[in-house]
Amino acid sequence: MLRAVSESYALEPLFGEGRSEFIQWVPHCQELGMVCVRVGPRRATLRVPYRPELVGDPGRGIVFGGVITTLLDQAGGVATLCSLSELVTIATIDLRIDYLRAAEPGLDLFGMAECYKRTRSVGFVRGKAWDRDPEDPFAHCIATFMLGSTPAPHPLQQLVEERGA
Repeated sequence: MLRAVSESYALEPLFGEGRSEFIQWVPHCQELGMVCVRVGPRRATLRVPYRPELVGDPGRGIVFGGVITTLLDQAGGVATLCSLSELVTIATIDLRIDYLRAAEPGLDLFGMAECYKRTRSVGFVRGKAWDRDPEDPFAHCIATFMLGSTPAPHPLQQLVEERGA
């Protein structure tokens, strides 16, 4: 008979909707105006509001691909952090994005990622990005993240401790 193992998550006190703590310490995310929509066990959904200065193809009004890369990389990183029982720093090892279509001009971009597998040293993530409907993504990704990339404490550690985790 298999026993269900209850997982504990270091960042559980921060789970929920609209949690800016997950991106406020990353200057690049701040520049893009990135917003945390929701975080939970092993998952994260982020949003980048459409702004004309993010357009990479002025003729068609399409957002620069680097914005999409940052959105999916950050969503994957946050999902990885939300899978950890002990908070450690992480770093992207590999990120592959397949673009399925162009994002629709003028619409906010959403990125969702799930850390579906974790070993002692690597988190494995899959995700997608969409504009109108999560069932019609314009990109999807697969990524790996190194756990414990530096000995420094994670920037969220103090906040978790303040919340009584």
